[in-house]
Amino acid sequence: MTSEEKKAYLLIKSVIFHYHGLDEDEQAILDETATNIDGHSELEWATQFIAEDYVNAFDNAKKYLSEVMLEFPAETRLKYITLAWDANNRKGYISEMEATAMLKLASTLGIQGDFLSYIKSTN
Repeated sequence: MTSEEKKAYLLIKSVIFHYHGLDEDEQAILDETATNIDGHSELEWATQFIAEDYVNAFDNAKKYLSEVMLEFPAETRLKYITLAWDANNRKGYISEMEATAMLKLASTLGIQGDFLSYIKSTN
């Protein structure tokens, strides 16, 4: 996984977890992910990206991800968004706002149909 891929993946997870305000469980999941992919500097980058304009962080992330991730294969885009979905499930729930945000990201990334199929297959 390249540094750009790590940034994109961690930004997706981070911006979704920050949607309601990051809690300790979500921070632990982000830290674990960064450790697993050797991406602590990329997680720091994602955290700073969100902190620069917290109110507009989701829209800014969507714009950034559309510019960067559309160069990734569709399978990779789907993998990163489904991993974010699974990470949200790990905390025991996915709020309607988080689900809507991930669907919007999937739409922006051109993988909404595949993402919906994934969601249906996990329920």
